Amino acid sequence: MNQSLGLSQKGVLQQIIDNLPAVVFEYTIFPDGSRDFTYLSPRCDELLGLKREVLLSGVIPMKEFIHEDDWQSLERSVEQSIKTLQEFAWEGRVYSEDELIWIEAKGTPIMLENNSIVCSGIMSNISHRKRAEERERQLETDYKKLLEFLPLGIAIHTGGKIIYANRYAADTVGAKNPDELIGRPVIDFIAEKIRPMVFERIKNVLNGIPAPQIEEKYVRLDGSEIDVLSSALPARFAGAPAVLNIFINVTEQKEAAAAIKKSETLFTQLFQNTPLAIVLLDPGGCVADVNHGFEEMFGYSRDELKGRNLEQFIVPKELTDQGSDLNSLISSKKVIRLETVRMSKDRGMLSVIIYGMPVKMENETIGIFGAYVDITEGKRVEEELKVRNTELDNFVYKVSHDLRAPLSSILGLVNLAGLEGNNDSLEDYLQIIGKKANQLDHFIGDVLSHSKNLKMQVRIGRVDFNSVIEEAFSELTYLKGSDVTSKEISVSGVDFNSDLWRIKEIFRNLISNAIKYRNQKLSRSLIGIKIDVTPAQATVVFSDNGVGISEDQITNIFEMFYRASEVSEGSGLGLYIVKNAIEKLNGTIEVESQPEKGTTFKIMLPNQQLD
Repeated sequence: MNQSLGLSQKGVLQQIIDNLPAVVFEYTIFPDGSRDFTYLSPRCDELLGLKREVLLSGVIPMKEFIHEDDWQSLERSVEQSIKTLQEFAWEGRVYSEDELIWIEAKGTPIMLENNSIVCSGIMSNISHRKRAEERERQLETDYKKLLEFLPLGIAIHTGGKIIYANRYAADTVGAKNPDELIGRPVIDFIAEKIRPMVFERIKNVLNGIPAPQIEEKYVRLDGSEIDVLSSALPARFAGAPAVLNIFINVTEQKEAAAAIKKSETLFTQLFQNTPLAIVLLDPGGCVADVNHGFEEMFGYSRDELKGRNLEQFIVPKELTDQGSDLNSLISSKKVIRLETVRMSKDRGMLSVIIYGMPVKMENETIGIFGAYVDITEGKRVEEELKVRNTELDNFVYKVSHDLRAPLSSILGLVNLAGLEGNNDSLEDYLQIIGKKANQLDHFIGDVLSHSKNLKMQVRIGRVDFNSVIEEAFSELTYLKGSDVTSKEISVSGVDFNSDLWRIKEIFRNLISNAIKYRNQKLSRSLIGIKIDVTPAQATVVFSDNGVGISEDQITNIFEMFYRASEVSEGSGLGLYIVKNAIEKLNGTIEVESQPEKGTTFKIMLPNQQLD
C-alpha cells in the first residue's frame, strides 16, 4: 500500500516537473573533473530549442551553444558556486537552432559521498523579459537624448540637491557640463529675494501639487541673474518624492522686449510731441494714427479720422486728384515735398508744406508718413511783404509828387515875391504858402500814422467811444466844412477794451473823410455814428450823406494813396490807415455807398480782455 502511494506521488511530481514553464536540470561534476548534464526535464526542447537527448549525451559541449560573450560569466558563476557550495544564478544567451535566446539559470550545489557535486536547479527562457528590458533601456536612452536636445532646461532635485540636469540647464546657469551641477544645492541657483516663494512651490510639488509656470530669477555660477519661465512637476527618484523642474531662459527676450518698448516709447513721444502735424496712413490711404500737432493744426481728433480716408477731410475738392497722386507717389517708394493748401475743420484754408515718405518692411510698403508744416503765417507775411513793397514803390512815387509839388509851389512863390517890380500882395502869397505847408504837414502826419500802426504793438485798455469821437471832431474843426456838419452819435452796451490809439486813428480818418467829401449841394452835412458793445465785440455803423463812391471805385478805396474823388485834397492814406488799424485789432470792415447819397461803413471789433 505504502509502496503504491510512493509510486503514485512520484508520478504526480514528475507530471508537475514535466509541465513546468521551465527546464529542471541536474548538472554533475564528477571526481575525475568531468562534468555534464545528468538530468533535463522534457520541456527542454520546447523552451530552449535544444534536444534533451543531445544535451544528455554530452555530444555537444556546453560551450558550443553558449554565446561567446556570456561564457566566461557562466564559468565564473559555476566555479564560485562549486567552490563555496552556495546557490548560483546566471543570465546569458544560448544558440537555439537559428535563434539566439536569453535564459536564466539558478541552481544549488550538493556534495555527494563519492565526492561528486550535483547542482540541481531550473532554467527559464527570459527572452521576452530581456527584449522588454532592452526596449525600456532604449526608451530611456531616447528619452535622455530628447531631454539633452530639448531647448528647455530640465533638472530633477530631491532633498534640496540636484540629481539630474540636461545640457540646456547647464548652459543656462553657466556650467561647463551637466555633471558640474549634480549634487549642488538648489538654493545656490535661486535669487535670494524670491527664495521664500520658490521654497513654497517646491513644498507643494513634493506634496503632489504641480507648480504652474511663472517668471523667476535664477543665479548663474558667475553670480549674474537671469530671467526664466519656470514650472515644476511631481516626480519620484529611488522611491522618494522628487521635483522635475522645467524652465526656459527669457533674459534675451525680455531685454529685446525692453529695447522694443524703449524704441516704441521714444517713437511715440517723438510722434506725439513733435511740433509738426504728422499722420500715419495705411497702404490704402486710410488714417492709422495722427499726433497732437495734427489735431491742433486741422481741428480733427484721432477718433474722427482713424480708419477714414484723409482726403475726404482736408483736401479741397479742386485738389482731389493731387491728393490721390500724392499717396501713389509715396507708395511707389518716393519721398516727396509738396507746397500746397489744405482745409482745416475750423480755421479754413491753410498753406502747408507736405513731406511724405513710405514706411517699408521687407521691401513692402506697410504705411505712409505725412508731415505737415503750417506756412500760412509765412505766406501771409510773404503776401504782406509784397504789399509793402508795392506800397514802398507807391510811397516813393507819392513822395516825389505829393511832397515835391507843394514844395515847388512854395519855392515858386518865394521866387516871385523876390522879383523886382512884382506888385502882387505878399499876404496872398503867405496864405498860399500856408495852405501848401498844411498839405505837407497832413501828408507827413498820415505817413507817420501808417508807420506807427505797422510797428506799434497792440496795447489793450479801456476805450470811451464818446470821448474818442468828441476829441476827433474837436481836432478837425480846422477842416473846411466842419462848421456845416451835424452829428448823430449813439453808444450803447457794456464797456469796451481795445487799443485806444488805433481806435482814435480809425474815427479821426473816417470823420475827416466824411467832412472832406461832403456833398456841397446840401446846406448841411450829417455824420451818424451808432455803436453797440457786447462782451464779445463792438459793432460800429458809421454813415454820412456825402458825395458817395461809384460802384467801379468802391473796391479800391482801401488801397494806399487811392483817391475816390477828383476834388480830394487828402493824402490818399486815410482809409488805408483805417483798414490796417482794424486788421491789427482782428476786426473787419464793410462798405456800402451810392453817389450823391452817401457812404456807410460797418466795423466789427473784438472786445478784448484786460490783462
